[in-house]
Amino acid sequence: MLGFAYLLALLVSLTGMVVLDRRFGLFFWRAPRAAAVVLAAGVLFFLAWDLIGISAGIFYRGETAFMTGLQVAPELPIEEVFFLTFLCYLFMNALQGARVLLERRRAA
Repeated sequence: MLGFAYLLALLVSLTGMVVLDRRFGLFFWRAPRAAAVVLAAGVLFFLAWDLIGISAGIFYRGETAFMTGLQVAPELPIEEVFFLTFLCYLFMNALQGARVLLERRRAA
């Protein structure tokens, strides 16, 4: 079970992003198609970034007991895909949340 700890933490965090998004209508609940395109573009951009860094010898997979050991490519663990998805979702929720707060402040 320890080998899945990081992946489980990422999945719990992603679930939190979905709950916040649903509760406040921030990203997917505001514009689902646009959100899917933006999220996919962000994740693909950072995956490409990682692959370039890996091929240049800058990035490498560290060994830890908290990871599954599954890789989607050499030196690219499956957890990285979930982390990048979480990172992009977090940013978009935060950006939309800030926009909503500013709109409410202007309206008051």
